[in-house]
Amino acid sequence: MSDESRLFPVNLVWTGGKSGSLSVEGKTAIKTGESSYHSPEDLFVASATICYMNGFVNFTEKMHINFKSFDCDAVGILEKVERSFEITKIEMKARVVIESEDLRKKINRALELAAKYCFVGNSMKCPISHDTEVVVA
Repeated sequence: MSDESRLFPVNLVWTGGKSGSLSVEGKTAIKTGESSYHSPEDLFVASATICYMNGFVNFTEKMHINFKSFDCDAVGILEKVERSFEITKIEMKARVVIESEDLRKKINRALELAAKYCFVGNSMKCPISHDTEVVVA
């Protein structure tokens, strides 16, 4: 990624009640608001999780290592802080499957770097924990 600033424009159109349609040019719209749609809290936690995964994939490519699968469960904890509510912590549990034990050290390093350099997570004021499991299969 270059050092130049980049813009990420989104458009949100109210569709009635507490619902909206969130769009990014050239991408599928996301319905938001009502309980059956994505909430801001869902998207907040998801953005940190996606950034972590993308960072992991990026670092494995740079390190020329392969993995069989990656999945990550994440939970954002919403709590009352003074007079409002905040996501006070995001807990991630990632699982990576590799082909051989000799890749474990490099995969763990890629996971560590992904967590350290996740710019979305680094932009959030809440702490993010990363619990990882690397499985040889």
